[in-house]
Amino acid sequence: QVRLVQSGGGLALPGGSLTLNCAASGFSFRSYTMYWARQAPGKKLEWVSGIRPDGQVTHYVDSVKGRFTVSRDNPENMLYLQMDNVRPEDTALYYCVQRTLDYWGQGTQVTVSS
Repeated sequence: QVRLVQSGGGLALPGGSLTLNCAASGFSFRSYTMYWARQAPGKKLEWVSGIRPDGQVTHYVDSVKGRFTVSRDNPENMLYLQMDNVRPEDTALYYCVQRTLDYWGQGTQVTVSS
């Protein structure tokens, strides 16, 4: 059974930090590019970042460049998103995604507010 189980996130003050975690199981995690996506209320889905099996980053959306860092631990089947210097506009529901196989995590709410 394929599972992408997310943890982390929550509430942060502007300028603060949050970490998102995604634990993968049931498929060959180390073989696939993984992504983080987000969707804010009333807005379309945005692909925040991706990371290839070898750890190379595919992209960061312009609005998070220099603030977010994607990483992975293949032996542990873990995907991470380190979010630093967060802004109110980062408020969204964040998803861990394997796009080829169309696997999605359950979503984690991130709220940035003073």
